[in-house]
Amino acid sequence: MIKQFFDDLMGYFSADLAMDLGTANTLIYIKEKGLVLNEPSVVAVNSNGQGVEAVGIEAKRMFGRTHAKLETIRPMKDGVIADFDITSRMITHFIKKTLKQHRFIKPRIVLSVPTCITQVEKKAVIDSALMAGVREVHLVEEPMAAAIGVGIPVHKAEGNMVIDIGGGTSDVAVISLSAIAYGESVRLGGDEIDEAIVRYMRLNHHLNIGVFEGERIKVEVGSAYPIVEKLTTEVKGLNVQTGVPTSTLVNDEEIREAMKEPLLTIITVIMRALEKTPPELSADIHSNGIYLTGGGALIRGLDKLIEERTTLKVYIPNDPLLSIVNGAGAVLDNYEEMKKVCIG
Repeated sequence: MIKQFFDDLMGYFSADLAMDLGTANTLIYIKEKGLVLNEPSVVAVNSNGQGVEAVGIEAKRMFGRTHAKLETIRPMKDGVIADFDITSRMITHFIKKTLKQHRFIKPRIVLSVPTCITQVEKKAVIDSALMAGVREVHLVEEPMAAAIGVGIPVHKAEGNMVIDIGGGTSDVAVISLSAIAYGESVRLGGDEIDEAIVRYMRLNHHLNIGVFEGERIKVEVGSAYPIVEKLTTEVKGLNVQTGVPTSTLVNDEEIREAMKEPLLTIITVIMRALEKTPPELSADIHSNGIYLTGGGALIRGLDKLIEERTTLKVYIPNDPLLSIVNGAGAVLDNYEEMKKVCIG
């Protein structure tokens, strides 16, 4: 009783929040306010590793452009923490930025994590949030959060399939009765697709480019399925043969070829998940279709490619990038009713 009163009092004075701590971007939702932050998961630190010079958008602008005394780091790798200390600092910075100086009491947080997360990685996420000044941490798996975020009634005895393609991981899950009945995850996502474009440019155009240039190319002309309107973009980089900065034009057909291998790996995971799904749930998925969320859902024609391979209807929400954070926010807003979906 006393603990409940204390928790209610803490909740009254603090702004509890939900966070999608992603490999590429971090998004924060505050109770009763909605989405308040969407920034790259990038940190710029000085050479001794002690001082943080910039976080988020500012740090991303510095990526690949720093001098010897400054380094830009992406502390999240494949959807989990690669650098514990820098991740804690990044979370602290984002929380302070969203809650401002008038918040004196530590907030409660709902954090999304990949389905493939290990116990050690799970502990690292919780410890990192606690070090950032959070009083209570609850974890929800990304496809579950995405399902809630797109409006799927996860509490029903009905199978729904969600595919979430993020920056570091791709999660495929069949959800029923507030739990993941079958889930599979591969540590491959938008980052691997960007790197595939970087490799393609080096091998086929002898042009050395950075991963963020690879990401820009993917956004501007990338597609998973042949498109009617032909797209081209100018790519700037360093010619590996002459050592001189140069540029070249690439089209959607070339980039589709560059992206082919990682996309086929994701398709393989989807097909395997469908094969291993129990018959009753398979029947539900046949009726309900598949929901595609995350940044990968924005790749042109990916829904058509999945439909062609699976023969199932694929639905993309209005803003697939916000599905997870909106779902985590819904868990936060109705925690007592929805706490059964949390895994920690």
